[in-house]
Amino acid sequence: MALTLFSLLLISCGERKREVVEQPSAKLKALIIDGQNNHYIWPKTSMMMKDYLEQTDLFTVDVERMDSVWLGIKYNQTRPEAYKMFIEKYPLKDKEYKISDSPIKTSDFSFDFTKYDVIISNLGAESPLWPEKTREAFENYMNNGGGFVVIHAANNAWGEWDEFNKMIGLGAWGGRDEKTGPYVYYNDAGELVKDASEGACGSHGPEYQFQLTTRAPEHPIMKGLPQKWLHTQDELYERMRGPFENVTILATAFADVEKNAPPWDSSVKGLGQNVAQLMAINYGKGRVFHSTLGHFDYSMECIGFITTLQRGAEWAATGSVTQEIPADFPTENATKSKSWNNLLNSIRSAY
Repeated sequence: MALTLFSLLLISCGERKREVVEQPSAKLKALIIDGQNNHYIWPKTSMMMKDYLEQTDLFTVDVERMDSVWLGIKYNQTRPEAYKMFIEKYPLKDKEYKISDSPIKTSDFSFDFTKYDVIISNLGAESPLWPEKTREAFENYMNNGGGFVVIHAANNAWGEWDEFNKMIGLGAWGGRDEKTGPYVYYNDAGELVKDASEGACGSHGPEYQFQLTTRAPEHPIMKGLPQKWLHTQDELYERMRGPFENVTILATAFADVEKNAPPWDSSVKGLGQNVAQLMAINYGKGRVFHSTLGHFDYSMECIGFITTLQRGAEWAATGSVTQEIPADFPTENATKSKSWNNLLNSIRSAY
C-alpha cells in the first residue's frame, strides 16, 4: 500500500513538472512603421494590419510612427470623411507629432529593429530617406536574419537607397529608372522576362477587381492557395523596376493594355504582361515578403489580402508558415471580403 501511494506521488509530481515545462511558445514580435504615406487612409490601414496579424494568435504587434507625419493625398474625393479624420480616429497613445500638409523632406528617425522578428512598412511615396545610421542599422538587422514586409506604396519609397531596392526586388516611382533595374514579367508562354527597355517606373490604371495567378505553389506562403483567385477592387501595380536579386515571384496579375491604362495619362497603356504582385526575397540571412496589394481600406478587406499578409509575415519572421487556408478564400471567379469593424481588441491594444 505504501509503495502504491509513493508511486502515485511520483506520477503526480511528474505530471505537474510536465505541465510547467510545456508552456506555449512566446509570440512573434511585429512592428508596423507608418507616418509618411501618400494614401491619407494609412492611420486606419496600420490598425487593420495590426488586427489581422494579432487575429492569428502568433504575433504581438506594435506601431511606430516616424518623426515626421504627412497624411498624404485624398485620392478619392467622393469619400465623405474629412481629410484629418483617420489621424484623429486612430492616434497612438502618448505620442505627439506635428502633422504637415505636404511631404517632409528630411528625417531623424532612428530605431532598435533588433527587438522585433518582423518589420512591416506602411510608408509610401515621398517618405523622407532615413539617416545613414538608421539605414545601416536596418541593413544589419536584415543581413542578420530579420524579417520585412512591404505593403503597396511602401515600394514607392527610397529609390536612391540601393540596399532597399535589393530588399524589395522591384519598386515603383521614387526616382527609379532603367538604371535601377529591368521590368520583370511573365509572357504568355510562361517565360520570365527581364526587360531592360527605357521608360517610366511605376504605373497603374483605375481600381478594379483582378485575378491573381499563383507562380510558386510550393512556397510556404502560397502552399494550398488556389492556382487563380480574384482580388477585390485595388490598384494593379505594373512597370516596377529593380535589381531583382534572390526573388521568387509568388503571384502575378495581367496588366491589360486598356483596363490598366491610367486615364490621367493618355500616352501610357497597360503593359499587356503578367506582372508580379506578391514576391518573396532573400536578403542576406533575412526574408522579405512584398505585396503590391492594399491601396485602400476596402482593398485590405479582401480575404486574399488578409491571408497572404498573415502568411507572408509569418514566413518573413520564421521561414515557415503554420497557418491554414481559410475556407472562404477567394476563388477563380469570386472575390471574398469581410468588413473590418474597428474591433475593440485592436483598439484597446493599440492605444
